[in-house]
Amino acid sequence: MIERVYLDHNATTATRPSVISAMAEAMAATGNPSSIHAEGRAKRKLVEDARRQIAALVGADPACVTFTSGGTEASNLALSPTIRDARDPRPVTRLLVSAVEHPAVSVGARFERSAIGTIPVDGDGLIDLVALEAAFARHAAERPEERALVALMLANNETGVIEPVAEAAAIARRFGGLVHVDAVQAAGKIPVDIAALGADFMAIAAHKFGGPAGVGALIRASEALHVEQPVVRGGGQEKGWRGGTENVPGVVGMGVAAEEALAGLNAFAGLARDRDALESGLRRICHVTVFGAAAARLPNTSCFSARGVASDRAMIALDLAGIAVSAGSACSSGKMKASPVLDAMGVSHDLSTGMLRVSFGWSSKPGDGERFLEAFGRVAAAGAGAAASAA
Repeated sequence: MIERVYLDHNATTATRPSVISAMAEAMAATGNPSSIHAEGRAKRKLVEDARRQIAALVGADPACVTFTSGGTEASNLALSPTIRDARDPRPVTRLLVSAVEHPAVSVGARFERSAIGTIPVDGDGLIDLVALEAAFARHAAERPEERALVALMLANNETGVIEPVAEAAAIARRFGGLVHVDAVQAAGKIPVDIAALGADFMAIAAHKFGGPAGVGALIRASEALHVEQPVVRGGGQEKGWRGGTENVPGVVGMGVAAEEALAGLNAFAGLARDRDALESGLRRICHVTVFGAAAARLPNTSCFSARGVASDRAMIALDLAGIAVSAGSACSSGKMKASPVLDAMGVSHDLSTGMLRVSFGWSSKPGDGERFLEAFGRVAAAGAGAAASAA
């Protein structure tokens, strides 16, 4: 049997063994964290310990960490016109998003479509800060009694490009705006500090840094920030931010993963060597375009397109060779759909429909990149042969 190589860590990474053990122990313990008896208090301690671990990952106050079912819910919780700020009574009526946001953000959550403005990006996928400033200035001039919120990812899930969040936040501040950061792809991979970034809200997800799927967190920079209408209503759990009994095993697993990811940031940065070696190898094999290569990127991510290689065929061939990667295009009813991220970057349809994403992770092994290059070389050669025959 072929030993498989997993190179799709940006989709979800391997669960850390210590996480599995901690979750199993938490599952074996009886008690509701909202109960006041000894069993309940023991479960509450597990939740609060995890809250501190997660806060440490992003430099936040544990009191400002709210557990959710994942990054999508966390962003949906933050993106609301019912945001209230004790420091500024003006309502938030405008949402600005970059053109390369994850769908969890780009759809605007609880903002009406008419209240959402899209900010363009350049050829590397970096937000146009001049356009962002103009959008804030226009809103401030037209509606000085209202505020705008900008939602910007810290690192792109497809290209790995790191956005200038701190610069965008500085612009927002000049106009009294707020900032939500989707740090789902960044947390646990690069240093993240909510204060240094200037973010008011931040979303993260456990399964991106070695925790379980189905648990995430919304982090606030200050307890002065509040959302009047939570997504999940019910009891008073999570200080009223999210009703329902906490997923204690998932929360515990997320906390353990956060602690390990924080301790392993230097080691994770070393994955840039594997990524760079892979891209050098690709250039020796065929004519390749690496998207976002001129910008700062996550150390583990390479997003590229090779001439004559369609992503759907490449993914099938690579899967049969025992290698898991991702594509930025999907097949729907037999038709290729280009990546909205690459579209926003101005990438041609021919290139975007051939896009592949290789993403390393904490559990990647030496030689994984070489295995990929060996298999991809065969794929590229077959593509070149087919193109020559067609000519």
